[in-house]
Amino acid sequence: MTVDQATLTVTKLGAHIGAQVDGVRLGGALDAATVATIRRALNEHKVIFFRGQDHLTEDGQHEFAQLLGSPTTPHPTVKSQGVKSLAIDSENGRANSWHTDVTFVDRIPKASILRAEYLPTYGGSTTWASTVAAYNSLPEPLKLLADNLRAVHTNVYDYAAKNVEPLRPKSEQYRAEFQSTYFETEHPVVRVHPETGERALLLGHFVKNFVGLSTSESQALFRLFQDRVTRLENTTRWTWADGDVAIWDNRATQHYAIDDYDDQPRRLTRITLAGDIPVGVDGQPSKPLQGNAEHYSIIAAAADLTHLSESLA
Repeated sequence: MTVDQATLTVTKLGAHIGAQVDGVRLGGALDAATVATIRRALNEHKVIFFRGQDHLTEDGQHEFAQLLGSPTTPHPTVKSQGVKSLAIDSENGRANSWHTDVTFVDRIPKASILRAEYLPTYGGSTTWASTVAAYNSLPEPLKLLADNLRAVHTNVYDYAAKNVEPLRPKSEQYRAEFQSTYFETEHPVVRVHPETGERALLLGHFVKNFVGLSTSESQALFRLFQDRVTRLENTTRWTWADGDVAIWDNRATQHYAIDDYDDQPRRLTRITLAGDIPVGVDGQPSKPLQGNAEHYSIIAAAADLTHLSESLA
């Protein structure tokens, strides 16, 4: 399907992150020029939003995802929430803490595509933060420190330990499945984006500790750097409507689903795209410590990333 490039618009939503794309009907039949425009917008704005995509089904979402990369399986450990996509359902819990998707494996997804299925009548928005802008805002001494740090990420680290509210039965079941296979991966705290060359902080709620530092030292440094990520100037907030689709660069963002809709149902579907192994400023890649993610995703080949970069030029 050919899109008139004259009617396709990309409207910037903030200085550091976010844009709305209009004039395109998402699906698997989009022409190459439109796909290239979407890729350029994603690299520049980190998260992009599309209104009025009510026609899109799970199959259509998957077909569109294939134009942007290689879809992963829905999740490394959660098998009960879909075959092509992962159901983000409020009945299973609420991701109301800052995170980058699936950082507990070595092959972190390069992007996520999220489609609204049903929404609460109020609340339930999502906020994204630019981890590139966060890194760029650091004073030089902190950049130098971050450049030389590595952190361990795991899917069983209790980032919600301070939450004293008991989990609902379905949330307990979901968490048990989420933690059913143990993963632990060491990542650079600063990764170099394979397409743009930008540096981004690689943190979020899966971080267990910084390599070589004590628990108290790790917590202090985590707060120091994580607070830079979540500064309001580095964020954009999206109020969902029926038919909305969001795509974000998972190598350059964190996000937070806001839990302000009481007991109303909220369900979206997510497809993630295969990424590469993160590489630090020193050229050293991430390394798995426990768990094998081969069943979850391929590793995006360097040739594929080079092709993408050329298409974005």
